[in-house]
Amino acid sequence: MAEQKLVPVEFVERRILTLRGQKVILDSDLAELYGVETRRLNEQVKRNLERFPSDFAFQLTLDEYGVLKSQSAISRGGHGGRRTAPHAFTEHGAIMAANVLRSDRAIEMSVFVVRAFVRLRGALASQTEMLRKLEELEERVGAHDETIQSIVAAIRQLMSPAPRAQKIGFDAEGDNA
Repeated sequence: MAEQKLVPVEFVERRILTLRGQKVILDSDLAELYGVETRRLNEQVKRNLERFPSDFAFQLTLDEYGVLKSQSAISRGGHGGRRTAPHAFTEHGAIMAANVLRSDRAIEMSVFVVRAFVRLRGALASQTEMLRKLEELEERVGAHDETIQSIVAAIRQLMSPAPRAQKIGFDAEGDNA
């Protein structure tokens, strides 16, 4: 493949997907970033299977691959496209792939891949923290609403006129009998 320039972390972030509850990057995208053919990347993975446990890399099922094809521009098999489901690499798997490829480009790009995963993890953590704070605020406001309602009820009770007591004494306009 032709020599490529360094790519920004944002470029790598766009290629990271969530599959099976994990952030992953597909073999074709990783191969492109590392400057090798997808076929070569997958050959190295097969030759070094002990370095790629299921939490580092896994092959997509046909259903997952079908969903991915329908959601993106992955080419259809049969006319020069993929004939097998892609492999997905977690952050650790992407680093291990750079190690088994042993090319300068792969090592150089692995830094960008790791930074992209770290940024996404940080964004997820801050979103989780924001949701927690929002729930805490809702709880506080809910408690205040009850307190405010009871204060308003007490004020209304104080503002309402007291019931009149019966008059005591003589009514000048009434009967004198």
